[in-house]
Amino acid sequence: MIILLGVAGSGKSKQGRFLADEAGYPWLSTGELLRVLITGKRRQEMLKGKLLSDEEVINVFNTVVNLIDTSKEFVLDGFPRTIKQTDWLINQIHLGRFNLTAIFHLVASEDVVHTRLEKRGRVDDTEAAINQRFDEFKAVTVPILDHFKKESIKIINIDASLQPQEVHELIMQNLKTLKP
Repeated sequence: MIILLGVAGSGKSKQGRFLADEAGYPWLSTGELLRVLITGKRRQEMLKGKLLSDEEVINVFNTVVNLIDTSKEFVLDGFPRTIKQTDWLINQIHLGRFNLTAIFHLVASEDVVHTRLEKRGRVDDTEAAINQRFDEFKAVTVPILDHFKKESIKIINIDASLQPQEVHELIMQNLKTLKP
């Protein structure tokens, strides 16, 4: 399992697609899955930038991951996003359900993120929603990087402000050093 972490707009989905296309790995984008599978009032709240509960996200992820062969490599984009989700995932790794190859933290400045998300033009990419996602990322998600480190899990920081192909090349170079 290759995990891509970063704030919305850091390029997780683009890099996930690149890895899936180049290496033939299944790609699970939590954001895409949630936008497809969450409906009703929760969907409206989500589109306004509100995060779903840990239980909702874990349930969706757990349901979808059962559809792929997790004994082989796959790309996970945007999960985990909280300490509780991280603890659940680490437990699944310890239980042998998943093999962790690498965690890539796609690092991008607030200016880069705003520019990318404004160009993307999705319904949930309003100025207020972008600011809320960035604040939530800093307050809730960034601490999971330290949580992984406490578990002796290495985080590889990648400069996500580079052009997408350059970011992809950095990821591939790092993967080559991790895999014999």
